[in-house]
Amino acid sequence: MTGSNETEVRELMKLYFDGLYHSNSTVLRSVFHTDLTYVNGTADTYEHMGLEDYMARIDARTPPASRGDAREEIVERIEFKGDRIGIVEARMTMMGRNYQDLLTIINTDEGWRVLTKVFSFVARKD
Repeated sequence: MTGSNETEVRELMKLYFDGLYHSNSTVLRSVFHTDLTYVNGTADTYEHMGLEDYMARIDARTPPASRGDAREEIVERIEFKGDRIGIVEARMTMMGRNYQDLLTIINTDEGWRVLTKVFSFVARKD
């Protein structure tokens, strides 16, 4: 797949990580598709919601940045299937948790957007 698509998705992921760390729903709305499906697949914590419910949660959250939480993130894999869809595997640490994200992405008229966010987390042990 073209390098420009990967570059665009890496930029999208920077916004994703920044939006989560700063609990900035305005930034996150530029990352997520309006039809976002959010799924927390953590053991004993299954949740499913759409964009508006997830943004309300983000708006109600104390930003990890304001507490000075440690922040680590990495994009482990970006894989495209044609020029319209792909998947991103990412890890991040914040709020005392290690998160593992599987994000499906779609190329829209506005550029690449996250269509599904499926993730789980475990408490950090440090």
